[in-house]
Order: sequence, then structure tokens, then C-alpha cells
Amino acid sequence: MRLACMAVTAQGMQLAQNIRHCLDEYVDIYVSEKLVPDEETQRKYQVHVFKDFSEAVERNFKAYEGLIFVMATGIVVRAIAPFLQDKLTDPAVVVFDEQGKHGISLLSGHVGGGNELTRQICQALGAGAVITTATDLTKQLAPDVLASRLGLRPWPKVRIKTINSGLLAGKKIHWRIDRTLPHSVFYKRCLEQEGQTADLCVNSQLFVVLPEEQEQLEVVITGERQLPELAELPSNILCLTPRRLIAGVGCRKGTPAALVMSALDAACRMIGRDRSFIDELASTIVKKHEPGIVYAGDSLVRPVKFYENDKMQQMIEHHQLHESDFVKKRIGIGNVCEAAAYCSAAARGGRLALRKTNFEKVTVALLWEK
Repeated sequence: MRLACMAVTAQGMQLAQNIRHCLDEYVDIYVSEKLVPDEETQRKYQVHVFKDFSEAVERNFKAYEGLIFVMATGIVVRAIAPFLQDKLTDPAVVVFDEQGKHGISLLSGHVGGGNELTRQICQALGAGAVITTATDLTKQLAPDVLASRLGLRPWPKVRIKTINSGLLAGKKIHWRIDRTLPHSVFYKRCLEQEGQTADLCVNSQLFVVLPEEQEQLEVVITGERQLPELAELPSNILCLTPRRLIAGVGCRKGTPAALVMSALDAACRMIGRDRSFIDELASTIVKKHEPGIVYAGDSLVRPVKFYENDKMQQMIEHHQLHESDFVKKRIGIGNVCEAAAYCSAAARGGRLALRKTNFEKVTVALLWEK
């Protein structure tokens, strides 16, 4: 998950630094240029600067998967309002007061991971977490929360409210998993570990609701191609479909295939998966004939997409990805694996499950398509 933290005062900048230090993932910090007027001070504190706060929010809102603001909530609400689109695609937004006493999960608490991010930071800072989603207040495990953890996409959006409302009313959720899905057993095991009731079903059982089941909440995990028309979907069913997992890969020239495969294995383990979950590999056109990357695609029986550097540079700028000067001098762009993964996700967009990680002669980034 790519994170940015924004602050407009000296005290806010200090808390932003503390937040950066307490998270495992690196946090890009953006502050008013009045706080760090010269480049030497900017390098010292490792911060980016902005002249106009509203313009900075507009530029960063879609560039990051999570935005942390250290300032008054009202300022944040007014700043992000023009850019809100959809609870399934908007980034997580978390707000902290400058003294770090309270953290508020403001936007995309479930699917975007805002609630978990808020709890994580608050626990590290000793702050109070303000979570207002009803299912969290009643300690109910909502299906859209589980969808986020499992790399699944909810459909249709309107049914999220239906199922969560039923959950709050005391109803239980029954999960049906398409047994033909490649990782059906994995989903069943994860759900049962969370105390859920889940059954593996054949296709003919997935969307059939018996009279005695009409008041029961049903969540179906199946492939996107198996989804029925909305008009044919029973009113008590929410569907979840697997998101594509894209592996962006970069490597040194002549890197053996064994090292590429080993890096993919290690990267997938870091997010609790194995390499069979990878749906597509992506890299720069410069590596089109790199044997190790080509072999990895053949071995996994997955497509490998190679992108022109100008398109990847657009992703670097749009998502404000960190660039390596060394890599840029060698191949013309300073970020391969993250930029390639975003290119592969294309218009649908994505959320990094694993930021650029260095292995022996190989870099890997893993991205869930939105």
C-alpha cells in the first residue's frame, strides 16, 4: 500500500515523521514549502513540498492508495470532496490531530483498508482510534473487509449495504465458494479461520436460494465470468470475484531464471500467497528478451507484458513513484517493477500489495487490480 502523509504546520510535520517511523511501509511526506524553504532542509527531513494545499491534494488523491492528513478534519473534508468517486476505488483517508491524540478513519474504511491503517498507526502512537463504521463498532466482521484481505472485488456495490445491514440486525452470513476456482480451498480455509461458515459449491448451487434460505445472508465467491445479470441475482446475495494479482519484475541483464522464480516465490510469501496466485507478469520493453523473465512467464503459464518506457514514465509521474538514478541511467526510466505493474492494471487501477522489493539481482512489486 503506497502511503502519503500531508501536514501544514511544524508540529504536524513532526507527527508525520513519527508516523513514517512507526510503519513498516515507507511514507512519502508532503508539507508546506513555508516549513522547509530550501532544498538542503528538504533532503534532511526527506519531504516533498507544496505551495498550494488544494493542488497538492488533487495531485496526490489518485496517486496513492492511502492518504494520512495531520490537520483539522474540516480542512480535509473540503479538500478531498471534489475528487470522491466510489467506495470501491477511492483511497483510504485517515486524519490525525497535530498532537497525535486521535486518528480518524475518514474514507474507504473497509475496502480501502482505512480502518486497519488507522488502528495500526494509533496503536504505534498511543492514540485513540476513531472508527465510525457500524459493523466495526459492533465487532462484526463485514464481508467487504474480508474481501479486502483476500484480494476479492465486491459486486454489486449496492449489496454491500444490504448484507452489512443484515449483519447488524443479527443475521449470520453463509459463504458459498465456487469449487472450480483455482484457489477455492484457500478461500475456504481463510474464512473458517475467521469464524465464518463456508461451503464449496458446484456452479448450479451458487445462486440458487431455497425458500428456507431467503432470509439468510449469502456471499458467493466466484469468477467474474460466472456472474449473473443483476436482475437475476437473488436479493440476499453479494458476490466477490478474485482480483488479478500482477507481478512487476525488473532484473539485471542475464539474471538466471532460477533467481527470478525465487524472487517471485519470496515476494508472494510476503503477502501470504504463493506464486500460483500471480495472473500476469509485467516489465519494461527493454527486458523483452531477458531469458529469466520470459522463462518465468512460461513456467507459470502466465502472460508477460512489456511496456514502452514512455508509458511507464507516465505511471511514474502519475503515482509519483520513487526512481533510482542508477537504473534511469542504464535503461532510461528509474522505476521498472512498480511502474510496469500499474501499466498492466491500466484504467482499472491497482493497489500495491508489495512495494518494490529487492532480491538477488531481481526487484518485484505485487499489485492487486482494483
